[in-house]
Amino acid sequence: YMFENFKKMQFKMPKKFSAWHIIIAFTFFIFLQMYLMNPGIRDISYSEFKKLVRDGDVLECHITNTMIRGRLREMEKGTTKPAIFITARVEDPDLVKELEFVGVKYEGHYESPWFKTFFFSWVLPLLILFVIWRFVFKRYGPAGSIMTFGKSKGRLYAQEDLNVTFDDVAGIDEAKWELQEIIEFLKTPEKFRALGGKIPKGVLLVGAPGTGKTLLAKAVAGEAGVPFFNMSGSEFVEMFVGVGAARVRDLFAQADQKAPCIIFIDELDALGKSRGANPMGGHDEREQTLNQLLVEMDGFDSNKGVIIMGATNRPEMLDSALLRPGRFDRQVVVDRPDLHGREAILKVHAKEVKLEEGLDMHSVAAMTPGFVGADLANLVNEAALLAARRNKKSVSMPEFEEAIDRIMTGLEKKKRLMNKKEKEIVAHHESGHALIACSLPHADPVRKISMIPRGIGALGYTLQKPTEDRYLMTRAELLDRIAILLGGRIAEDIVFNEVSTGAQNDLEKATEIAKMMVKEYGMSEKMGLVTFEQGNRPLFLTGGFAASKEYSEETAREIDLEIKKIMDDSFVRVKALLTDKKEILIGMAKTLMEKEVIEGDELRKLLEELHKANGKKDG
Repeated sequence: YMFENFKKMQFKMPKKFSAWHIIIAFTFFIFLQMYLMNPGIRDISYSEFKKLVRDGDVLECHITNTMIRGRLREMEKGTTKPAIFITARVEDPDLVKELEFVGVKYEGHYESPWFKTFFFSWVLPLLILFVIWRFVFKRYGPAGSIMTFGKSKGRLYAQEDLNVTFDDVAGIDEAKWELQEIIEFLKTPEKFRALGGKIPKGVLLVGAPGTGKTLLAKAVAGEAGVPFFNMSGSEFVEMFVGVGAARVRDLFAQADQKAPCIIFIDELDALGKSRGANPMGGHDEREQTLNQLLVEMDGFDSNKGVIIMGATNRPEMLDSALLRPGRFDRQVVVDRPDLHGREAILKVHAKEVKLEEGLDMHSVAAMTPGFVGADLANLVNEAALLAARRNKKSVSMPEFEEAIDRIMTGLEKKKRLMNKKEKEIVAHHESGHALIACSLPHADPVRKISMIPRGIGALGYTLQKPTEDRYLMTRAELLDRIAILLGGRIAEDIVFNEVSTGAQNDLEKATEIAKMMVKEYGMSEKMGLVTFEQGNRPLFLTGGFAASKEYSEETAREIDLEIKKIMDDSFVRVKALLTDKKEILIGMAKTLMEKEVIEGDELRKLLEELHKANGKKDG
């Protein structure tokens, strides 16, 4: 029975000691030493000590630089044990004479200060530095040793840890097909070796943020059933010289032992930027790390089954030596998903979400042009949270529509108070956008118009729903987009004979479109088929400073005049259209002020009624 209790007590004992355990134990031992182990000591004043000497009550004393310790004749608690006293040492030239006069046995002791000096000058500072060193560098290795700096920080995932296959990746079928060859080589390398073929050493995944590059790399490892080394490009470079290169060597050494395997370097542009980018000159630690990576990629044999995969959303910044054949010689574009791809991605993320029966994911995908995989995952999660907040048992279309509005325009702010004048301006502004969008032949249909504030600065918004995915834009379509953006500002001018600051973002977007038409797309009759932009060249290619214009000041002036001409022509076009439909504009704004939100179908019915009331046909 006692043995069983002892085992239970052992089971309840803490497995790890914390700092509080040490502090409590230390305090306990000090208490024992002070109150139990030490004999009773009487602390007296120096004057009382002198009186005891004169009275002959002091048997002996021990004199040091700072104190006097001795024994008294008096008895303690009826015993014959002399009492012990202690007092502070005072400069007293007559003390020795008085002790000799009364016959007190005394002895002196000289305390050398070298130990205290050594301890406080050397030992204690070194201890403090050691504690700080352990605290700061503990994260760099399991033992906190500086020798672990050169070890790779790559996280190794075994097959059972990944649990990701191509079934979890949707919407990027072309990229999946391109990587099938890599999977086949990792599974059956003999098939390629028999013909003398060599698998590409490096595969570079290029795509916008959130398109699923990292997930695709994990899926390749999961399909092939091989270990997966995952590391970010920024984890190679540290503040100490040579650490990055040492980590590259260690990573490839580990991968060689685990072959066949996949090395995945995420955000490769953090490590592989073009060399010579430092305008101040000197040796860059990042360049040394990149040089070591290039050497390691040249040095290992791909037939062992070690595949290097990298991911970046800024391929134009990579060093050309990384992209040559024999290194990252195969580039796989992970593009934004199209309509069918978005639908497939939504279905993957909605597997664990309880959806309303009959919910059409195709319609949801049609409302999300330009969304990438991360956006769609966030969309499904936001819709599920909204349904839970509304105490619904399943997620339905209204939650998805509200989630899309929240992602695209920001949080709804129903409690933001606006005066009557501002409400009228916002209502006419958004009605101007919607009326122009419904009147132009190349505009996308309007899905919703609202005057409820959202986000940081949006007092209202007009959402358009594309009928299909578009990859090219004609000149007429771009001009219609500029017209829609100007519709709000011109509507304010026509109704109130004044303008507000609400069109600031619209003017920025419209001016940017006109600028690209003239400088990049060659859509200006006067400037001709010439582009005046160098593309998205990174700053390091120009030495870290802004690139100079490759055209004259006269040409720059003509470009500005052409941009202004496009804006002026669009202004005249929109103003004529809104002036002709002023009554319809006012009627739309009045209805919007009453309802605050008008859906697409309701807006089209309202326009039909307003056209009939004004005796006009829809332009």
